Amino acid sequence: MKKVILTLLSLAVCLSAWAWGATGHRATGLVAEKHLTKKARKELQRILNGQSIAMASTWMDDIRSDSTYDYANDWHWVTILNGQTYEQSDKNPHGDVIQTLERLIKELKTKKLSPKDEQEHVKMLIHLIGDIHQPLHVGIKDQGGNQVKVSWFREDSNLHRVWDSDMIDGTKLSYTELAESLDKPDATRVAALQKASVRDWAKESISYRPQVYAYGNGKLGYKYAYVNMPLVRERLMMAGIRLAGILNEIYK
Repeated sequence: MKKVILTLLSLAVCLSAWAWGATGHRATGLVAEKHLTKKARKELQRILNGQSIAMASTWMDDIRSDSTYDYANDWHWVTILNGQTYEQSDKNPHGDVIQTLERLIKELKTKKLSPKDEQEHVKMLIHLIGDIHQPLHVGIKDQGGNQVKVSWFREDSNLHRVWDSDMIDGTKLSYTELAESLDKPDATRVAALQKASVRDWAKESISYRPQVYAYGNGKLGYKYAYVNMPLVRERLMMAGIRLAGILNEIYK
């Protein structure tokens, strides 16, 4: 019985660590689709067997229910303490989101993967670029805000869930509506966004901690959403544009 309880608790932690939720990930995927080159779009249709990037974006969360993919559980996040750089941080022996993204990009560029491995690499890449742009996936020692208990419109929640889905779900928008409502930067800003590296993306997420953790007495609602939803929207847009940039670079 004790083993069963521990297993269920472990599963609960994993489930609560999903980033952006399906709506956010799919919105990011749809943004990326709008910034692909013709060649990259054609290659991705082949690799994903016609599935859209938006729909493929949640695959890495879906496989949490398959124990054969347990090795990838820690790839969604990284812990970098305040005042540290990634290089200075203690490394997770099972991997992290920065290490995994850098490896996936490098291996995809070799063009030496089997069709199955290439498809899985691409699906992981799509998802993890979304993850690293959610500020709490570059976290401190509170399980990315999962241990920070708050209420959301008087319902029990935690800080991570607020950023993953509570604020997004509160908009009542579908992923297509959410993607369409995001800012549409001009070509100059798109190019600037796509020049940033994986580690730059992580540094950006760290820089938002003062804003993210300004939760006062923990009773969150309209005010917290008003202050922070613009950042949620910006990070979704940035993730989509950068995902397209990486895919265009791999499949040029």
